[in-house]
Amino acid sequence: MNAYEIMLMLEPELADERQNEIVSRARELVEQGGGAWIGHEAWGRRKLAYEIEKRSEAHYHLLQLDCEPATLDELTRVLKIMEGTVRLMAVRRTATPLRRHGPPAPAAAETVRGAE
Repeated sequence: MNAYEIMLMLEPELADERQNEIVSRARELVEQGGGAWIGHEAWGRRKLAYEIEKRSEAHYHLLQLDCEPATLDELTRVLKIMEGTVRLMAVRRTATPLRRHGPPAPAAAETVRGAE
């Protein structure tokens, strides 16, 4: 089983109930395929970097799951044809956290003993 994340963008005028139905359907598909639903984060309505189908905003949802590649293929296929979906992108989650750019974290102070 592989770990995946799906960034799901839904139509901005979509009701909360419909958004919850879409996320619930995604969860059902994952669990029916023998996968594990890890979590869901609703990021809310955000401005798009560029217009998609004459829309400048979308509701963002981050879905985290563990499943087989065949289950992911079926899930993305269903989400793409589902009414209300603007775009989606599925990527594999990494096992190690990403290192953020910037100054390194301060090292713990080491105790130095003098020569005896």
